[in-house]
Amino acid sequence: MPPLKVETPRSLNDFLGREIAVTDWFMVTQDRIRQFAEVTEDRQWIHVDHERAQRESPYGTTIAHGFLTLSLVSHFMKQAVQIRNGVRMGVNYGLNRVRFPSPVRADSQIRARVSVQSVKELPDAIEAVFAISVEGQGSEKPHCVAEWIVRYYQ
Repeated sequence: MPPLKVETPRSLNDFLGREIAVTDWFMVTQDRIRQFAEVTEDRQWIHVDHERAQRESPYGTTIAHGFLTLSLVSHFMKQAVQIRNGVRMGVNYGLNRVRFPSPVRADSQIRARVSVQSVKELPDAIEAVFAISVEGQGSEKPHCVAEWIVRYYQ
């Protein structure tokens, strides 16, 4: 699905409560998980020790860090929406609610569904809240659900 193209951040108001994108599939490789473990100093065996994970993990393999899955939201948002004008700078303002209902197994594919939850005028910016659900190919439950707040400074 091509990205939603809007003229300005205010144009997001036209899409309130609606799904605006389903992104392309993205492969979460064991190498990416290992790199994330190194960068974050989170080398728990469930992420990096394939043999032990096969033996002891209820998932039968290594899994991605929840924070790795969450960090890919910015990648997915680039595929979801493009704002043509009226943005000097976009800033990740934070998250309201994040959950990890199911794990992302190594070497599986994920994608995001993105909806516009709210748009608010601020003195020097437009604040948009996006509802994001990261789903996996063949998975019944989403891997990550989050409300992401982005401020678009004019």
